Amino acid sequence: MTEPTRVPPEKLDEAQISGAGDMDPASFRAAAHATVDIMADYLEGIRERPVLPQVEPGSLAPLFASVAPEAPEPIGEILADYRRLIEPNVTHWQHPRFFAYFSSAASGPGIIGEMLTAALNANVMLWRTSPAGTELEQVVVDWFRQGLGLPEGFDGLLTDTASMSSLIALAAAREAAGTDAAAQGLPARTDVPKLRVYASAEAHSSIEKACMTLGLGRSALVRIPTDDQFRLRIDALERAIAEDRAAGYLPIALVGTVGTTSTTSVDPVAEMAEIARREGLWLHVDAAYAGAVALIPERRGPFAGWELADSIVTNPHKWFFAPVDASLLLTRRMPVLRNAFSLVPEYLRTLDQAGPVRDYNEYTPQLGRRFRALKLWIMLRYFGLEGMRHRIESHLAMAARFADWVDGDPDFERMAPTPFSTVCFRYRPASLAATQDEPAASERIDELNTRLMDAINKTGKAFVSHTRLHGRMVIRVAIGNLRTQDADLVSVWQLIRDEAAALTVAPPA
Repeated sequence: MTEPTRVPPEKLDEAQISGAGDMDPASFRAAAHATVDIMADYLEGIRERPVLPQVEPGSLAPLFASVAPEAPEPIGEILADYRRLIEPNVTHWQHPRFFAYFSSAASGPGIIGEMLTAALNANVMLWRTSPAGTELEQVVVDWFRQGLGLPEGFDGLLTDTASMSSLIALAAAREAAGTDAAAQGLPARTDVPKLRVYASAEAHSSIEKACMTLGLGRSALVRIPTDDQFRLRIDALERAIAEDRAAGYLPIALVGTVGTTSTTSVDPVAEMAEIARREGLWLHVDAAYAGAVALIPERRGPFAGWELADSIVTNPHKWFFAPVDASLLLTRRMPVLRNAFSLVPEYLRTLDQAGPVRDYNEYTPQLGRRFRALKLWIMLRYFGLEGMRHRIESHLAMAARFADWVDGDPDFERMAPTPFSTVCFRYRPASLAATQDEPAASERIDELNTRLMDAINKTGKAFVSHTRLHGRMVIRVAIGNLRTQDADLVSVWQLIRDEAAALTVAPPA
């Protein structure tokens, strides 16, 4: 095939001139080739960009036209403005020194899958609206199930984020408790006591949001204290359930986390599963970040007991290298999910269909659904499970090295265990170490670490984030970008130490 003619910036396509129809295939081909060149250039040069743009809130909107254009504009000009206005002013999640939050790096094959998904524009709501989309989703979900080492009883579906996956799971838990909330709503059931959901103090805020959204209320979520390693305390959980039952509440679900957001701590899921079985509760396991590690059979120790859960969530758009968005919800109780969300108006009935099919819209709040399985299918075939494991292992090894550097430096201290690839630490200069437990010294250390994180991020050379543990300011370095190399790890550690050394430390009072 000959190289397509690039669209000159000053030229309008024929469809733009005529005012009818879509961009013609020849113009689309040329524009798409130009766009792919831009994408490849971006990924090739991303290491040279500052991770965080040095812009202030409100400074970007004035750079764009304040009203929508009346006349069509050439695609070349639009792409040029994209490079001028968008690329320099985004936070570069694809950057190899993006160490904040949890990594969400989109791989090349995942991006290709996303492009093809957009071209097909399939709505995977009914089998008939996307036969390939529906059945490939079933295939890909089972590929992940097998790769994660879960038993055949698990089935599932793809959603946008872990927040939605957990909401669906808790809606199913609400239905499984016999509330009939899907049909009658909770206000109509005066005979149903107030419901309770239990999760650790370190559980993700999406669990609380799910309780808000499902009409349970934020007060329905009981936050269970954690131990010195930030894991849910079983004794406190059992006591909370007993006290709630005695007070007339109705416990419906436990949420165990494997890889909490702040510290990546691991709740005792196996013990929680036994409590759930004994108490008749739904057990949901949030492994949105850490689930990828279960691809490695030798590393499945932290996941012990999750095979007993009623539902599990893990996010391919985190540590599996898929473009946002893609979340995997697995469950042993698909019929309960369907009971929680099934609604089939006449216009969605397929009267000429022979044989049973899966219509995914009956398992989720949404009707429209993206063809997420396509990019995951392409990615899994491109990397293979072996390739995924190798990349995840390399990130685990990097995190172990970084943790060793922190432990070996007298001016820094690690603030939590490192079971996966996130290191929580803080700067604690020797001049303050002896007095760090005094309130004034503790505040000075917090202030130093706030200044340190700000200084690191302002350099544009790396992006780190923070949390609070036992009320103390803590810096997090989360490793999970498939473009991160050993040299990036060395450079960010040097940057952290250099910026720390440049801080002025106030002497103890």
